[in-house]
Amino acid sequence: MTGRADFTEEEWELVLEGPPSAGMIVLTAQRGGSFRESSIAMEKVYVEARRQHGESELLDEIVAAKPERDHTRYHSVEELKQHGLQHLREAVELLERKATAAEVEDYRRFVLTLADKVANAYREGGEKVSDAERAAIEEIAASLGKTDRSEHELSSRARPSQIPHSATCVQRVGRAL
Repeated sequence: MTGRADFTEEEWELVLEGPPSAGMIVLTAQRGGSFRESSIAMEKVYVEARRQHGESELLDEIVAAKPERDHTRYHSVEELKQHGLQHLREAVELLERKATAAEVEDYRRFVLTLADKVANAYREGGEKVSDAERAAIEEIAASLGKTDRSEHELSSRARPSQIPHSATCVQRVGRAL
């Protein structure tokens, strides 16, 4: 099993910043989203994952840490998105070198579950998830290495149960929220 000790400080920071980066991409995809509600949604995903402690050492250590955001000041939403997507690609590439295939898949699912929860945190014009948020989640999925839509079919009210899960804490995170 892979854990914090298998990474340098810089590598670990990259892994920790991935999920909140995905949340920020979704949050900024639709103007008018509530930062507070989205932050609460992100925190709920972490809290629920902590309750499932013991099923994935890597995920346990990721969710035990306070969600780390990249504090870079971007000049535009597009710059934030592109940097965040690159950040996710680099985190997955790193995990593919250091972690098991199952742990990499757990990380991908955790990030997608978090992105979905952020998208569903704020109701805009009676619509739970906007087209812009759906597009952002699709871009996040592609950056994570998810290019087959059938693997992460998302609807206007994507339920985590629609995203296939292995028998990990990530599966129960989505269902519990």
